[in-house]
Amino acid sequence: QVQVVESGGGLVQPGGSLRLSCTASGRIFRVDAMGWYCQAPGKQRELVADITDGGDTNYADSVKGRFTISRDNAKNTVYLQMNTLKPDDTAVYYCNVRGMLSGSPIKFASWGQGTQVTVSS
Repeated sequence: QVQVVESGGGLVQPGGSLRLSCTASGRIFRVDAMGWYCQAPGKQRELVADITDGGDTNYADSVKGRFTISRDNAKNTVYLQMNTLKPDDTAVYYCNVRGMLSGSPIKFASWGQGTQVTVSS
């Protein structure tokens, strides 16, 4: 009922930058929090950054000062600007979108398929 599609991953050298995008579509009445999570091989999925509909942000300590999350409410889209990338940032990055479905009082929490980010020389 809600589709979430990420884009923008790829291979980048250490110190480089990438910008991830994620758009939610479908039976959406309202989008509340949007966030980015990452999962490296052999590790659990963990929060990178999230942002409320009011624009309040939260970052993992490991990315503070390097990554910036932002959103375009009119487009149901969230972005993650990733600067000064390190090999430890290598992971699959997943977008999570939470909100309420249209035509019902049911809340949703949907994940995208993930986009690979590889930081290597």
